[in-house]
Amino acid sequence: MDEDTPLLVIVDGANVVGSVPDGWWRDRKGAAERLRDRLANDGLPGRTDPVEIVLVVEGAARGVESVPGVRVDSAPSSGDDRMVELVAEADGRACLVVTADRELRRRVTELGAEVTGPRTVHGPDASR
Repeated sequence: MDEDTPLLVIVDGANVVGSVPDGWWRDRKGAAERLRDRLANDGLPGRTDPVEIVLVVEGAARGVESVPGVRVDSAPSSGDDRMVELVAEADGRACLVVTADRELRRRVTELGAEVTGPRTVHGPDASR
């Protein structure tokens, strides 16, 4: 793998949005758009190296558009299955999956991805 290839960061949109009780359930698409915009503006907090961010959305959040800095992937069915596919398609490229879902964490680490929790995106103040 080319060492100049940026880290592929795959964000579990439903899991990350759902980790903060801010009323996201009233407008799932709007909550996913706010997460997308924060990722586009802030990148991945604490990282200065280049990253490629993919936000995976599902269900009521489908249809969120990509913006510069964040590619949005609307899962046709299971968001978890789509994230596993993205890691598998990366074919050895360094991947970081942002999720707290234990089963998803197990599945992607079996494929060689690293995992981190939603605080990586939200920061220690998860009330944003």
